[in-house]
Amino acid sequence: MQPQADFTLELTQLSAQAVKALAPSFASLPKTDHADGQYRLRRYSSITLGPKGINHLASHQFVQSEEINHFQGDVVRQFEELQEHIINSDALLEMCEIFKQANHLSDQQIIDIHQMRITAIYDQTKVSPEGIHQDGFDHIAMIGIDRHNISGGELLIYNSNKEAPFLHKVLTSGEVALLDDHRLWHNATPISLINKSEAGHMDVFVLTAKDL
Repeated sequence: MQPQADFTLELTQLSAQAVKALAPSFASLPKTDHADGQYRLRRYSSITLGPKGINHLASHQFVQSEEINHFQGDVVRQFEELQEHIINSDALLEMCEIFKQANHLSDQQIIDIHQMRITAIYDQTKVSPEGIHQDGFDHIAMIGIDRHNISGGELLIYNSNKEAPFLHKVLTSGEVALLDDHRLWHNATPISLINKSEAGHMDVFVLTAKDL
């Protein structure tokens, strides 16, 4: 039997060099026609990670059930792939290795990578439109890359969807939050502009995996 992650919630750190290499690619994230696609800009790819490094899998659609996602459940969503120079970078490899090793993933397990920029286009722009939720995966990581001209955007972690959050955490540059999606629920506070005459955003990666 495959070993399981031995934590419920863990915080760790991506190197400053990796953050510096990954950050510029967020500027080219595309909008989509999905319900949140004008302000939650995204690329999405699936990989496996073995002894020879990252294997970029064929593109596919992303769907979450209505039971999991009340905001866009049962909606088939298609996103552009991560750029090849990012997929092939040492920085992305470092990030995926942190995720794989922490969760004791095998070489065959698929890692889904969501690269997202949430732009502050409203007075209170929702980072997590679905509210308190679980994602329906066995392993999740959220990685902060950049915050510009915003307040809010705190990661909220709950023991259940009936309780107040026990953790409020702004993910600083390179900070990685790994959590057990079976035991915990999560959400995020909206973001607001600090200087309303200037654009603002929050850049994150979200990694997910299911057990074989």
